[in-house]
Order: sequence, then structure tokens, then C-alpha cells
Amino acid sequence: MFEIENETQLRDIIGKPNPMARKKIYPYLNERMLEFIAKSPLVMLATVDEFGFPTISPKGDKAGFVQIDKQGRLLIPELRGNKLAFSLTHILKHPQVALFFIVPGSVETLRVHGHCQLFSGELLCKKLASDSHNALLAMQVSVDNAYFHCAKALLRSQLWESNSWPEPIKISFGKEIAENSGADTQFIKQVDDAVAGRYETDL
Repeated sequence: MFEIENETQLRDIIGKPNPMARKKIYPYLNERMLEFIAKSPLVMLATVDEFGFPTISPKGDKAGFVQIDKQGRLLIPELRGNKLAFSLTHILKHPQVALFFIVPGSVETLRVHGHCQLFSGELLCKKLASDSHNALLAMQVSVDNAYFHCAKALLRSQLWESNSWPEPIKISFGKEIAENSGADTQFIKQVDDAVAGRYETDL
């Protein structure tokens, strides 16, 4: 085993892209991208913290929850969550973001890079409301570039093939917190019951 330390070594292994491959990258959202976003109920938002470490946060609601304004900017609602707000605080210091849109059943995905600003206001938050609540605020992303990602990863993973799925994994946030804080079993049950209740009433 050896460490790959520069691009020359890297290219010796993976090769160089076809020059035409870069032509799929657009400095704006084209019609096919707009259609894809309109059908997407889930987007992964990547931000960078003050130390340069990236983090990813899922944002989801019914298909079309991410809207496009007249200037071609993305409007992503911030809905109710745990209030840790890692992504939002990162954006305030480092506005560069990456987005990864997924459409159920589709094996291609959409990648978007841009700069994000946070906005609030009654009309804006109402426009971006979920079925039960207005948005808390909006993330407005000005697009620097966007492109579709090929299907190979999703085909290999068999993501949409239900016969390849494992049994669902149930996460106990009570146990996750208790192990890190020394809380007792009663606390675990209280947290898990509260989380389950919010899944029913606080989406």
C-alpha cells in the first residue's frame, strides 16, 4: 500500500476524463435540472465549519419543497428540527454550499454548488411552508454551477431495489445521549417517547 500524494499519481491510476465530460457542467439551472428539482423530496446540504470540516444535512419535504425564484436562485426552507443549526451557523461564516438532489426511483442525481444567504420574513416563510408549519427561515442559494451525476453509484448500491434492502435500523436517540452523558434508563425511555411523538405531530 502507498499514499497517493499528488494529482499526477492520481491520474496514473484513474485516468483523465473525456474533454466532453465537462460540458455537462452549467453555470445555471437548465430546464432539465429545474424539472428534477421540482420532483425531488430530498436534498443533501453540505456546508463547511470554521475549521474547514465539511458536514452534510438532509433537507426534505414533499416534492417541490425547494423553490426557484425569478433570478434562478434556490429557496430551501428550514423547517423544525433539533435547533443545533450546524449548517445555518456555518453558512453565516462560510456561504459556499453544495447540494445533492435525489428523486425516488431515479438513478441519476443532481449536484449544485453555490453561495447561500439566510432570509426570513412572514410572506417568505409562508410561501415555503410544509403541510403543518411555516418555514422558520429560507436558505437562498445563488448557483455557481450545476450538473447531473451519472447512475453508477446508485446502480451498484441497488438503492431502489427493495429486495436488496436490510431490515430497517431503529435508532434510539435516548441511548445515544445517555451513553455520552451517563443518564439512566428512565431518561432513555423519555427521550425515545418524545422523539416518536414529534415524528407524529411536529413535522
